[in-house]
Amino acid sequence: MSIELPLLRLGLAGFSAEQQGQLSTLLQQVSSGSWHLARFADADAWWVNGARVQVLLDKTIRIASGEPGGRSLHLDLPDVDRPIAFSLPLAPRNFEPLYTFDARSESSVSAILERFEAWMRPLIAQFCLASRILEQESVLGPGIHHVSADGALIGVVNMQGETGVLPTASPVDFENAMWEHVHSSAGAIPEHFVRSSLAQLMWQFAVRTSCDILPTRYRTGLLYFRRPPRLSPRLMNDSHLLLLRELACAPGDFESLQQRTGLGGPALARGLAALYFVGAITADARRAAPARGRSADSVLTHQQSVLPSGMDPDSAANLPRKLQASADLTAPMPLVQR
Repeated sequence: MSIELPLLRLGLAGFSAEQQGQLSTLLQQVSSGSWHLARFADADAWWVNGARVQVLLDKTIRIASGEPGGRSLHLDLPDVDRPIAFSLPLAPRNFEPLYTFDARSESSVSAILERFEAWMRPLIAQFCLASRILEQESVLGPGIHHVSADGALIGVVNMQGETGVLPTASPVDFENAMWEHVHSSAGAIPEHFVRSSLAQLMWQFAVRTSCDILPTRYRTGLLYFRRPPRLSPRLMNDSHLLLLRELACAPGDFESLQQRTGLGGPALARGLAALYFVGAITADARRAAPARGRSADSVLTHQQSVLPSGMDPDSAANLPRKLQASADLTAPMPLVQR
């Protein structure tokens, strides 16, 4: 199995509809489908029309809308937490951003995407690690595993907790990596590794893969709300919350969930797969959370494993533990602040 690369999201600001269409076509040609346009707020990186930029006080910029009657956007550059590139020509004088590109040049666009991908190497490494976890889930079992390439440690996976990955590891490193079950005393994650919970690692894989990874049984039988996702709320979008609300109210199969949510088949499958891989939903009625009509506190004390129900064998390590959170299920569950 060759390593899949993650889908990367690019947000646009200040471009007209015609320009966005041209950039979308160019993006597909240059990136071979690894980059795709997304909502500006959800994107991993941004392209901004440099001709529509105005520099304000305190390193804030204003980006005029590329659409007639559209709203302008304000960005505080020191607070931007993702790579941002400005198309030439630049309107402001003495404005020298780190990244610029010529939107009419295929080589310039390709070069800026390469820089973006270098900036995002840790995320790509995490995606590749998650891909290998999924491939080997049937043989991994509980405990801590070391992942090595050519004798060098590139990943640490605790199937009951945290993961770590070497941020400079390449997709090729993971393709032929060796997995070794280690004792807990040898399972410390090196300081220079990028850490994340197993739930967050598998979530990022599920929302970025182009493959259909929803198990077959989740397309045929009833699905149930199992527990709140152990994730930061900012990682979930409206469709995930909608699915959680519907299943917390009543179980449903794939077809009925399409009708209840209005989501198309591919979008529904992607949403359910992400929730499955963080153990928030289940196709096993025995693992379902108590019905909404029962005590809300009983929902909070239900299973808190970070694994999907299919990857989560019953063990003493996975016994229910009470979650310190409000019993308000408006969301429809307490969201974890991380």
